[in-house]
Amino acid sequence: VLKFLKSFSYGEKYVFRNHFFSDLKCIIFHSYMSLLNTFWTTLYIWLRPLVKWILRRTTRLCELQRICYGEEKGALRTLQIEYSLSNTRTPELKKAVHVLNNKAKDKTITQDIVYYAVFAIVRIKNINIKIHKRFPEMLGGCIMRIWGYRQMLSRLEDLRTTAYDSNNSEHEEKLLKLWSCLQPKITLEGRISKQWQEIGFQGNDPATDFRGMGMLGLENLLYFAETHPNAAQHVLLRSQHPVYGYSFAIVGINISHTAYMLAQEGLAKTHFYNSSKGFPDQNAFHQFFCYLFFEFDVLWRHEKPKDIMEFNHVKSKFEKNIRAKLKDPMALFKCHFVLENI
Repeated sequence: VLKFLKSFSYGEKYVFRNHFFSDLKCIIFHSYMSLLNTFWTTLYIWLRPLVKWILRRTTRLCELQRICYGEEKGALRTLQIEYSLSNTRTPELKKAVHVLNNKAKDKTITQDIVYYAVFAIVRIKNINIKIHKRFPEMLGGCIMRIWGYRQMLSRLEDLRTTAYDSNNSEHEEKLLKLWSCLQPKITLEGRISKQWQEIGFQGNDPATDFRGMGMLGLENLLYFAETHPNAAQHVLLRSQHPVYGYSFAIVGINISHTAYMLAQEGLAKTHFYNSSKGFPDQNAFHQFFCYLFFEFDVLWRHEKPKDIMEFNHVKSKFEKNIRAKLKDPMALFKCHFVLENI
């Protein structure tokens, strides 16, 4: 190390020393903040039962009631209810949560199951619903969003892991429908054709491009083309720009992966909890994808990339922006598309 440092000139040593101490300060600061955060989190977890007991005695309300009455409908309320139920120490409540988790995994959550879950919680917490008439409905709405979201994730995973099969007539029908929705005035000459490259697939057979996201990638694209035809064709035309063009279908599949990861990580909960009146479902996820794809196109054109090689840089910036927005508990993405110039 000393020989390495001696090989530096005076100016290089000065720059090296400054960078070294600057990085060291950053490491110390982040370590301190991490330690402090761990301390407060541990303290909160340790004191939480005592705080809950004191509040229960003083307000005559359980934690679930305090959240429902004190927070606005949507993500603010639902996220806190989710945290409370997930961290409960009551054996009967733990059992109820376990049952709901299994039902969501099996994709069998229904309104009846939500009703019975609310009834069980009211009984366990000894809540008088004649006095607290609004509570069952408020809690039921939160449970529908929480476990509806988890059920949606299970269904998305099934789609993602279902590989496109050219021998499956349903898969083939959806693929051909994607073409007719995006290119309604142009007849596809054949199932294997260079024409697929016109809508952004890599080769003559688009089946090979769905490997990463399976049928979820295709269903996202088809939903966009069917439900928002003007917006989808607008994005397709912009993707064919001679200077700022990109592969529409391939980028769409990439955005599908981004949407899927945001949902799996739980960061997208704020949007789904704010936008869903009942169970978040597959169509809700498709809408989320449509919003992301359209917004990516807007950013791509705004960035004016030199070529497609800048895709990763723009996509990284796009994901950073979306993640920042989703951290806001009031986040809600609406598909109100403003069609700009091609």
